[in-house]
Amino acid sequence: MRYFYSGVLLTISLLFSACVPLLTSAAGIGGSAAVGNVMNGTTTRTFTAPAAKVHLATKRALNRMKIKVMSEDMQNRKNIILLIAKTPERNIEIQIEPISNNATRMKVEAKGSLFSYDNATAEEIILQTKKSLG
Repeated sequence: MRYFYSGVLLTISLLFSACVPLLTSAAGIGGSAAVGNVMNGTTTRTFTAPAAKVHLATKRALNRMKIKVMSEDMQNRKNIILLIAKTPERNIEIQIEPISNNATRMKVEAKGSLFSYDNATAEEIILQTKKSLG
């Protein structure tokens, strides 16, 4: 009986020993992706719509979310529209960059403090912009 339990234990340990490297690899990959996202702090999305339409939809989304636009600026050399918005807790920077006549890249960065990024708010701004585009 003792040999039976030893055999079962040996079999189980051999079967599951291959899982440990896979689990540690998966944890490492997930961990590095999370750190990259937090350190980067920027959420992007490309829309199939002209930049002017995305700009208007973004302003509607911010209005619906009760986020106040503090300034709007056009970076002439690159044709990038820059929106600065603010809430009591967040500073938000939105870049709207035309890729072609009907493709526009939107980049949103929401900061809570010097080293604190709020990716959930950035993602929600993008989702609400998509909703405004229809």
